[in-house]
Amino acid sequence: MPSEKVLQEKQQLVADLSEKLNAAKSGVVVSYEGITVADDTVLRRKLREAGVEYAVVKNTLLGRAADNAGYGDLKSVLAGSTALATCAEDELAAAKVLCEYAEKNENFQIKAGFFEGKVVSAETIKELSKVPPREVLLAMFLGGLNATVAGLARALNAVAEQKGEAAPAEA
Repeated sequence: MPSEKVLQEKQQLVADLSEKLNAAKSGVVVSYEGITVADDTVLRRKLREAGVEYAVVKNTLLGRAADNAGYGDLKSVLAGSTALATCAEDELAAAKVLCEYAEKNENFQIKAGFFEGKVVSAETIKELSKVPPREVLLAMFLGGLNATVAGLARALNAVAEQKGEAAPAEA
């Protein structure tokens, strides 16, 4: 039986992990077994630059924290070496960095994750990593809107010309 002090420390770790899971927009659980210290250092630097928190965690503690945060389904992948990456700012940052790294390092594996309040599979995390950045999506959306408005303006101008009316002034 662990001492009272050790038990309190573990309870605090679970509480901190639960808080981190609740605060994150998304998270990815990975198996880091077989990567070198140098590779791990490079990975951690990339994650830090992307605003992602990354830590090696004990499976039992993460399992309890996942239950507390409503991600109990994560417990099915908690075996072996486990690390958790979370991000409170960008939903896709952790998935992008970790999936890119996993493609280059066959020992590094994505186990599962959570996104929009739901536990998702490794395949879903990989698909999310392929979504373009927010700025690109906004540019695509605005480009589509601009094309629609320009098409409407040309159509109205053509109708006005057919009727022999003066065309409206271009803005």
